[in-house]
Amino acid sequence: MDDLLEDASPGTNTPEFTVGELSGAIKKTIEGSFGRVRVRGEVGRVMQAKSGHMYYDLKDDRNVIACTTWKGQVSGLGMIPEEGLEVIVTGKLSTFGPQSKYNLNVDSIEVAGEGALMAMLEKRKKALAAEGLFAEDRKRPIPYLPEVIGVVTSPSGAVIRDILHRLRDRFPRKVLVWPVAVQGERCAPEVTRAIQGFNALTPGGAVPRPDLLIVARGGGSIEDLWGFNEEIVARAAAASEIPLISAVGHETDTTLIDYVSDHRAPTPTAAAEKAVPVRLDLLSWLDGQGGRLLNGMRQTVGTRRQRHRDLSRALPQPQNLLNPSRQRLDYAGERLPGALRAATQTKRSALTEAAAILRPATLRARALAPADQRLQMIGTRLPAALQSRTATKADRFQSLAARLTPALDRAVRDQRRETDQARTKLAETTRRLKTAWLQGQGQRVEKIANIDRLRETLGYEATLGRGYAVVWGDGALVTTAKAAKSASELEIQFQDGRHRVGAGAVTKSKPKKPPEDQGSLF
Repeated sequence: MDDLLEDASPGTNTPEFTVGELSGAIKKTIEGSFGRVRVRGEVGRVMQAKSGHMYYDLKDDRNVIACTTWKGQVSGLGMIPEEGLEVIVTGKLSTFGPQSKYNLNVDSIEVAGEGALMAMLEKRKKALAAEGLFAEDRKRPIPYLPEVIGVVTSPSGAVIRDILHRLRDRFPRKVLVWPVAVQGERCAPEVTRAIQGFNALTPGGAVPRPDLLIVARGGGSIEDLWGFNEEIVARAAAASEIPLISAVGHETDTTLIDYVSDHRAPTPTAAAEKAVPVRLDLLSWLDGQGGRLLNGMRQTVGTRRQRHRDLSRALPQPQNLLNPSRQRLDYAGERLPGALRAATQTKRSALTEAAAILRPATLRARALAPADQRLQMIGTRLPAALQSRTATKADRFQSLAARLTPALDRAVRDQRRETDQARTKLAETTRRLKTAWLQGQGQRVEKIANIDRLRETLGYEATLGRGYAVVWGDGALVTTAKAAKSASELEIQFQDGRHRVGAGAVTKSKPKKPPEDQGSLF
């Protein structure tokens, strides 16, 4: 500035500047006087250029400051400015000579108070609700017993330990943990990538695709939980094809992800309880269903057996059905010869009377001869015809009896087949229940054996086999030389037994260096 003043024209007190000199002097003055500043105001017009740079206004009731955030600074802002939001920005004041403007290069933005945060949250809620992301009809049911559960949370917090502990107590399942930051600038993008990453897994691939997702975090202030109020997180949860449980904060904390998730749990532990049922309850229910199945099979078989007996008693015997027909046949057979003789005699008498009227006796005799011959022939053939007809009736009755007996046998066989099928099904169910019980018993026996081997390994008796010994004095464990001197009797326990020695023979000495071939206990 002083250099510029020295260049003033002679005879005048007003210095002469070029446009660039004056613009540079103003830039130097502004940047030197202010440097980095924090400014509070309301966000006005916001515009993000194709290049990635962001331009927006910061205003109060009278003035406006143009703000600029370069492309490389956008990721470190902490939040994206929204029109109408009251914020506190931090940056460096600068000028833009080509347009005679000054602006604020902002590299950090924070919301000015909890009230502004709640206002922004309500604005986002209304926008997402208008799109239908909170509708109940789009929420999917939680699978009853998922094979794989994906958990999106911090790997070092107490939340993941609570979830794993609760799952192990209720019904152990495979768990995939996607580690994310649960607060701060990295929270929203990492949670979004985790939800999208789980959904991008291929079913049946090397990494199993989860059947259920849990997004969890412990309690905190609204600023700590703000990452789960970001729009990108809410949209990622709404677009998830895998059913999602949100367990962010405590019961009184509510974030945007709670509204778009398929189910909201008040705590991470409650989310684990919602994810899986209690295994012991299922086993108890299965035992009860098995008992009901056996009782039902017994009742069904007993009912069918009783019905079979009742039907057998209601059906008549085959011979009883044929007896009335046989009796009628015998009665007809006894009456038939006499009736035939009487009919023949009647016809013969009528024929004789007719012949006597028409011709003389000789002619009558000649005329009657063929008739007598035919009559004798008929009399000769009649018994055979009657016998043949009787035999036909008897054969028909025998055929009916033969058809009735297989029908009854068929009904009995069908009933027996149903009974055998029921017995086979009951035996198969009993075998499966017995096999399941034996498998469970074998697993429990193996588990007890493993625990016993672990107990033996951790016990001091195993250490005795490596050359160490335990000293007992008056029935108590001796760990110091003073206790050994005061004991009336000492016993040294080796691997294969105990050896009694005299008391008071212990002296203090420095421990000797063990031989090179002797291993260390540790």
